[in-house]
Amino acid sequence: MKRIALISFSFMGCSAIMAQQQTSTDSFYSLAPVEVRAIRAGEKAPFTKSNLNKKEIGKLNLGQDIPFILNQTPSVVVNSDAGTGVGYTAMRIRGSDATRTNITLNGIPFNDAESMGAFFVNLPDFTSSVNSIQVQRGVGTSSNGASAFGATVSLSTNELNRISYGEINNSYGSFNTWKNTIKAGTGLIDDHFTLDARLSQITSDGYVDRASSHLQSFYLSGAYIGDRSSLRFNVFSGKEKTYQAWNGVPESMLKTNRTYNSSGTERPGAPYDNETDNYRQTHYQLFFDHALSSKWHFNTAVFLTRGLGYYENYKGGEKFAKYELPNLVIDGQTITKTDLVRQKWLDNYFYGQILSTQYKSDKHTLTIGGGWTVYDGNHHGDVIWAKYGFDQGLRYYDLDAKKTDINAYAKWQYQLTNAISLFTDVQFRHVQHKMDGFAERPTLFINRKFDFVNPKAGLTYAKNGWQTYLSYALGQKEPNRDDFEASLTNQPKKEMMHDFEAGIEKKTSRFQGGANFYYMLYKDQLVLTGMINDVGAYTRVNVPSSYRAGIELQGAYIFNSWLNANANLSFSRNKIKKFTEYLDDYDANGEWIGQQSVEHKNTTIAFAPAVVGGASLNFLPVKNLEIGLLGKYVGKQYLDNTQNEQRKLNAFYTQDARIILTLRNKIFSEWNIIGQVNNVFNRKYEPNGYTYAYVGDGTITADNYYFPMAGTNYMIGVNIKL
Repeated sequence: MKRIALISFSFMGCSAIMAQQQTSTDSFYSLAPVEVRAIRAGEKAPFTKSNLNKKEIGKLNLGQDIPFILNQTPSVVVNSDAGTGVGYTAMRIRGSDATRTNITLNGIPFNDAESMGAFFVNLPDFTSSVNSIQVQRGVGTSSNGASAFGATVSLSTNELNRISYGEINNSYGSFNTWKNTIKAGTGLIDDHFTLDARLSQITSDGYVDRASSHLQSFYLSGAYIGDRSSLRFNVFSGKEKTYQAWNGVPESMLKTNRTYNSSGTERPGAPYDNETDNYRQTHYQLFFDHALSSKWHFNTAVFLTRGLGYYENYKGGEKFAKYELPNLVIDGQTITKTDLVRQKWLDNYFYGQILSTQYKSDKHTLTIGGGWTVYDGNHHGDVIWAKYGFDQGLRYYDLDAKKTDINAYAKWQYQLTNAISLFTDVQFRHVQHKMDGFAERPTLFINRKFDFVNPKAGLTYAKNGWQTYLSYALGQKEPNRDDFEASLTNQPKKEMMHDFEAGIEKKTSRFQGGANFYYMLYKDQLVLTGMINDVGAYTRVNVPSSYRAGIELQGAYIFNSWLNANANLSFSRNKIKKFTEYLDDYDANGEWIGQQSVEHKNTTIAFAPAVVGGASLNFLPVKNLEIGLLGKYVGKQYLDNTQNEQRKLNAFYTQDARIILTLRNKIFSEWNIIGQVNNVFNRKYEPNGYTYAYVGDGTITADNYYFPMAGTNYMIGVNIKL
């Protein structure tokens, strides 16, 4: 049986009380660079958050993407096309996917400007350069990039390493999965200069058939540190080649052939061997920080993100008309179709600037900032081979798009008394998105503008180890590129969400526990209903009213010097009050005859489990040895918004085990050996999927597809500090 690792870790917010494992939350925030502090929530900010520091990240870093590093944080559900956590991965936080999660790298927006997704496959092994992560659930304090509708994830790499270092990190595991990383840094030279570098490669055959990954990346950061100013330049890049596995496994094959991959099978005989996704993304970031005085700090950053790549498909029986070509006549016979190989390309530049000024005194913290970004992209499609009918190199669509985003914000935190602090935040954002056509509709030109004012306010009370908070935040968000594929009279509206958060937490030297309550009320949330719009496209439509409400429980306890435990458990209710489902209608001969509509009320939002939990039990039997038992539970999820029991993902529980051994001054300064066995009980589960419901000869049918995860699997890492 083939096996691959699915790495997990103990809950971060609660394990923070273990002094030997991490710094305090306050230190986590205050030691962050200025450009990161400007957007992160501090210890007393009235928002729901979890923090992960460098030491914790190191325990988890065996090659999987960022979503799997965050798997044990509250309300997070992760998935992987290849079933491994390597290659294309994704996560949902409180049921919201990456298009509603604001992600920043050193304060700079990472989400794709048009789709708003976050594709960490383009930055393989970026985790090895990250020194801290903050996850805010809800609208939070997000300031740069698209508004957060489910969460904000802030990743920081701009750490100052004062001492020179060198590391060699290697991991090997199931499905021939390899991770090889070399890191080095000069430390602080002449008290002013520093240089850090990393080179990485990750390869894997994947759990799903042919779902291989070949990933390469580098990271380079140089800085000048002055008495009152600093200048830092980062350049990091990732190149990925992954065999496509995004079609999923049909429900009919799930029990008999759960690793089946239909990608490439349109080719007669053996599957097409280059049914791959290929992309390179390079980031250039320049930061300037200056202390104007003991109370005033200023920072600015300019950046450029360059993306170029394509995915390739073998297509069987494609109609010439689809490529705007005439039918072919050979020996008096009219041929209307051909087999071909095509590539769909993205060629884009994303650039801009962020800046902020921060004032901090005993009672006041004031941050005023803003930024601008421009996305300049080209979408084009090329036919690189055809059985017959036209020459190689046909470009059958060539479309430009441009999106500009300008924002300004002000944040003020005031210490009203020793125990009570107030927080206010307001952001203005202007967005313009111009699209010169779509692949299937190249003559459809769209130019939309949006203006948003997003206020936030809250109150925090902290005394004698207790902390409580209450906050309100408004989030507003523009539609994605695909949503605009409709006539000018049928364009989508903006989305709006009112987020109410409340929390209580208690800390002692051995115990930490807390509860967070939230109510996220949406107006005009965009959801898929199956409707074909007036230009013949399946696009999301605005539903007037929907909501997410829940409670997130967290706890950790140190029993003694060799045993500790922590856990988190989330309960939620996620509902659309009313919407209309549309089903394609086919006659007995399989001919499409139109659509039928079905009214629904108070149905559960797709991919929003009512229960999500994580827990770990950690043993430290002797010095430098740690043994962990880690579990994850995710309740059932529906594949669409109809709450139909025939279109769902079953609940699942996975149990993992991990051992970490640290050896010092044995040839090298430190050896860190990590062994991970995941899904110990070999559970067969699927955290993601999709469905297509239709009417066939008068009967409603749903074709379900699933993305299965690997069974029992392992990974072994050997990390050497020179």
